[in-house]
Amino acid sequence: MRIAAVVAMTLLFPVSAHAEPPKAAVFDFELLDTSLQGEMDGPRGDEQQRLIRASEQIRKGLAESGKFAVLDIAPVNDAAHAANLQACGGCDVDLAKKLGADLAITGVVQKVSNLILNLNIYLRDARTGRLVTSMSADFRGNTDESWQRTASYLLRNRLLAPNYGAPR
Repeated sequence: MRIAAVVAMTLLFPVSAHAEPPKAAVFDFELLDTSLQGEMDGPRGDEQQRLIRASEQIRKGLAESGKFAVLDIAPVNDAAHAANLQACGGCDVDLAKKLGADLAITGVVQKVSNLILNLNIYLRDARTGRLVTSMSADFRGNTDESWQRTASYLLRNRLLAPNYGAPR
């Protein structure tokens, strides 16, 4: 799968000295809370803030790398928040197309409990809707630091890694 992802990224978005980086619509990450606490208490403000910060962290890192042109999602943000981007049947791709993006990037944090969480990031080709690649990292502890470190790990070691998926 990793080799296929690199090949797909190279074919879909070739990079040369004069080529423009792919335009990416990075949508706000969503929370899938399957914990007992979430069922009992509902959404937590601190987790909503962590979702916002993780989304911004990914946007900022991608933009600063120069490997992606990160688009402003404000024109479609209300529609994105009204949908469940992970289960809407491709509405993320439709929204990315409206922005003129090459890629739709979504993310979801699954909370199993306050101790066990998982961050997933998905990149889809905005022209075809096909999944280009996905990545996931488990983390322990529902803290600002654990969320930040997990987003940083995926940014450095998957999204921006020069040889992500290349054979070793």
